[in-house]
Amino acid sequence: MLVDLRIKNYALIEQLELRPSPLLNIITGETGAGKSIMLGAIGLLLGNRADSRMLFDTERKCVIEGQFDIANYQLQDIFEAEDLDYDVQCILRREISPNGKSRAFVNDTPVTLDALRKIGANLMDIHSQHDTLLLGDAVFQLNLLDLYAGLVPQRTHYSNAYRQYRKLEADLQTLESQAAQASKELDYNSFLLNELEEARLDTEDQDALEQEVKQLEHAEEIKYKLSQALHGLRDSESCATGTMKEASVLLGQVATYADNFKELRERLESCLIELHDIADEVEVAERRTEGDPARAEELQDRLNVLYTLQRKHQARDLPGLITVRDELRQKVSSVLGLDKEIARLRKDSDAALAAVTKQAAKLSESRRKSFPTFEKQLGLLLADLGMPHARIVVQHSVGAPATSGTDVVSILFTANKGAQPQTLSKAASGGEFSRLMLCIKYMLADKTALPTIVFDEIDTGISGEIAVKVGRMMQQMAQKHQLVAISHLPQMAAAGDVHYFVYKEDRADRTVSRIRELNQDDRIKEIAHMIAGAKPSENAFQSARELLALRGEVAPAA
Repeated sequence: MLVDLRIKNYALIEQLELRPSPLLNIITGETGAGKSIMLGAIGLLLGNRADSRMLFDTERKCVIEGQFDIANYQLQDIFEAEDLDYDVQCILRREISPNGKSRAFVNDTPVTLDALRKIGANLMDIHSQHDTLLLGDAVFQLNLLDLYAGLVPQRTHYSNAYRQYRKLEADLQTLESQAAQASKELDYNSFLLNELEEARLDTEDQDALEQEVKQLEHAEEIKYKLSQALHGLRDSESCATGTMKEASVLLGQVATYADNFKELRERLESCLIELHDIADEVEVAERRTEGDPARAEELQDRLNVLYTLQRKHQARDLPGLITVRDELRQKVSSVLGLDKEIARLRKDSDAALAAVTKQAAKLSESRRKSFPTFEKQLGLLLADLGMPHARIVVQHSVGAPATSGTDVVSILFTANKGAQPQTLSKAASGGEFSRLMLCIKYMLADKTALPTIVFDEIDTGISGEIAVKVGRMMQQMAQKHQLVAISHLPQMAAAGDVHYFVYKEDRADRTVSRIRELNQDDRIKEIAHMIAGAKPSENAFQSARELLALRGEVAPAA
């Protein structure tokens, strides 16, 4: 439940603190005093979008902070899912800077707005005029019926199965589309692949082929120059090896005179050995070098095939061409395997649909069983609130599987004896809508573990004894849930365990909103004002005392 609420620098609120009772808290005040502003601030605390134009002082940031006691609400799993530290005292905080930047915190840990909403949705439920209008929506009605019947876990299980089925269907449609497109490209890709396969890319070495072609094309030149090189190295009178050998003999003759001469001779001998090896290899290369026009033409043809394929597939080299070939292999192979994959997916999709249909039937049966109890209980509550002839009928039909099941429901209503129930949008007035919503909230109070419920003028359109009964109903709800109710009715104001008064205070420079908890005497005065206006009579004060006496706070005047 909400233990402490602090609002700073928001709209007309400069600074406000509220420590609500764990039971029924009533908030009253003149129209425009700031009651709805408080709800807007609480909405920000629960993750609503922020607007820097709502800052009281545009030079300072807005801070809204709520402290909640969550010891009895088993929320550990939610905190763990959001990777947040759990504590029985949970603090939500929202900050809006003058530049419009918004930050959210849970127990001083920065969180996303989505995480704040998930946590906040388990701490507070704000019922506004918009929620009353939503009562006419079929999806909203189905959600209410599922909450009433305790079918949320069963529905969640079904929804998960339905989403899995829809995913399989989407995957199947994607694969079938790919298969249709791939089939169009199969012949062309197969032709390209055959060309590449015939080129025997894995057995080719393009660099080696290019080198061999160059050697064959310049064989005469190579043979001549190798012969000349060999002549200079070994076969002429002044060849390099002969000259080096003579130099080695001369160095050997002086080697005994100094160690460095000996070392120079050894180095020259090493060079002479290397030079002989080079000369031998040049001789072998010269003998092997022969022109072979047929071989050169054959190799050039093979290279031309590679060059043509590289240009065609925009490949820079042979490895790039091999990559293209492997990709084409994969495309062709995947097309041939698509039919098998499509058949597997279709089988899985059919099985998933059968499971969804079975779960939907069970969910539908559970829902239908709850309808008579819902209709009867809601009718009795409405009768107690001054609508003795009210009739509620849950109209039901079955449609195609959807996220919420196969059921299509509509809550039909009539307040008049003998009249045919109609859809809520046609049959219910504003006051009847409010009473309907209050009775539904009352019925759902035992079905949910929500700590705090906020009602924004849910008593619209009612008065007199009915308002007293509404107050009693809220008192009963407050035994299990903390309630905060904004009201303009004196009967509601008297029903609260705690009564807060919102008012405007005019300063020299601007108007601010304030709130204060009323003591016993102040409550009598405020309720008298609500009954009779700015100058209540003694009768109004007496009526205020009598209303408070209904909950045992003040004895009626003698």
